[in-house]
Amino acid sequence: MSRYALGLDYGSDSVRALLVDTSTGEEVASHLIYYPRWSKGLYCEPAKDQFRQHPLDYLDSLEQVLQGLWQVAPAGAADKVVGVSFDTTGSTPVAVNKDGVPLALTPEFAENPNAMFVLWKDHTAIEEAAEITNAANKSEVNYLKHMGGIYSSEWFWAKALHVYRSDAKVREATYSWVEHCDWITAILAGTTHPEKFRMGRCAAGHKIMWNEEWGGFPPNEFFVGIDPLLDGLVDTLNPATETAGQVAGRLTEEWAAKLGLPAGIAIGYGAFDCHMGAVAAKVRPGVLTKVMGTSTCDITVTSKEQLAGKSVRGICGQVDGSVLPGMIGLEAGQSAFGDLYAWFKNLLLWPIREVLPTIEGVDQAALAQAFEDKTLVAMSNAAAKLPISEQGIVALDWVNGRRTPDANQGVSMAITGLKMGSSAPQIFRGLVEATAFGARAITERFREEGVNIESVVTIGGISKKSDFVMQTCADVWNCQIEVLESDQSCALGAAIFAAVAAGEFDTVEAAQAVMASPVCKTYQPIPENAAVYDRLYKKYQALGQYVNGAK
Repeated sequence: MSRYALGLDYGSDSVRALLVDTSTGEEVASHLIYYPRWSKGLYCEPAKDQFRQHPLDYLDSLEQVLQGLWQVAPAGAADKVVGVSFDTTGSTPVAVNKDGVPLALTPEFAENPNAMFVLWKDHTAIEEAAEITNAANKSEVNYLKHMGGIYSSEWFWAKALHVYRSDAKVREATYSWVEHCDWITAILAGTTHPEKFRMGRCAAGHKIMWNEEWGGFPPNEFFVGIDPLLDGLVDTLNPATETAGQVAGRLTEEWAAKLGLPAGIAIGYGAFDCHMGAVAAKVRPGVLTKVMGTSTCDITVTSKEQLAGKSVRGICGQVDGSVLPGMIGLEAGQSAFGDLYAWFKNLLLWPIREVLPTIEGVDQAALAQAFEDKTLVAMSNAAAKLPISEQGIVALDWVNGRRTPDANQGVSMAITGLKMGSSAPQIFRGLVEATAFGARAITERFREEGVNIESVVTIGGISKKSDFVMQTCADVWNCQIEVLESDQSCALGAAIFAAVAAGEFDTVEAAQAVMASPVCKTYQPIPENAAVYDRLYKKYQALGQYVNGAK
């Protein structure tokens, strides 16, 4: 009789549920639900880099996505689920009260964005991140040495401090802060109360400054030295963290009834989407797994012996067991990839959205949708026909700041080489090359620091939608790229961990052997293109140095 593992992937816009047969690895059924409040743009102010998500979006969508899943899954499949695990974006923390309830779920703060989850792409805490970095550099122990040396505005402590400074009422009502991947896991296990709450290794190590070297988190006096408003917050965090394959709890009767699942099934510890996606891609030393979506998250692993105590500069952390038990997980990424293309599309479509509604006698909705659907496809097709030019457009990919190498969310993108004859496809090609150059900077930093990268495995919609983007990346990176077959790689990784937590496999590696995704396509670099891009990459670097200096 089939037994199933359930992986739930909370992305930036939606939640995906994936049902996987633990004996064959077959992806039996999947379903997706968009967050209703987020879809309306509520609680966000992009001009201020503010992006917040209401916890009800997560809870409502969880019930809806499971209801939809059972409509497309085989009859009786829900009764055969043995385990469930979550992955989420990160760092996406929220303030909770003394009972472990997110403040936005209480009447007083129901419409207050500061009481909601602060999404990973929220960059309101740039100043706070700089202060944390400065404090760590002055400290006797540099608590950022395993996090690339620079704290980011995308991460836990900077966001908490920014909210505390911005909203006294929220600060006074807050007992602690929790990450989305740990909170949603605790919801199903009934362990949200601070006395029961436990954290996974992934979020704690990569975003909250946890490390075994200092016995958990930095001491309270370190945070008080940054700002007394942080006094006591670290003492509310349990330093005992667990890897994702361990059992975080058992599904409560209440949530079993809501989700149509058997009560008491295993719940694995949560982790970030890219880390679980890497597991679905059989991440291993020498291979960089790149989740390509609105942003990118790059994951690789290495042994403790290979690192030999070295701290890799300018990345998003190196944590023992954050990806695979017994190995050091290393994270990097770009703050914008698909988001850069979306920005350009939105720029081009402004007249369509603003002028079209004023024109009578046309099917406005159908025409607007056609432009929405076909603009980037047409742009890619046209850009792919253009020759690579050393005299053309060079751009930076920092439209949403820079994550790696050397986090700086205060920098901006730039475009050079524009002329009267520059066309939209030429500009688009320059933007695609910029994202590929930004990715190359990451692999070169890993190599400079002694972490070997021989090939890349890509996950995410972009890698399966655009031959032009992927071939450009292969040429710029000058290495082989494998594209994963699964359309739900992060959810698949969560299902792999759910199967391990449920006892279907003794190890994550054994589960990967059965359940991990195969490769569907491979890209090889074209030597003559790679040679030109080597020269263009130097122009990208020079432009970056100029913009950094101007900043």
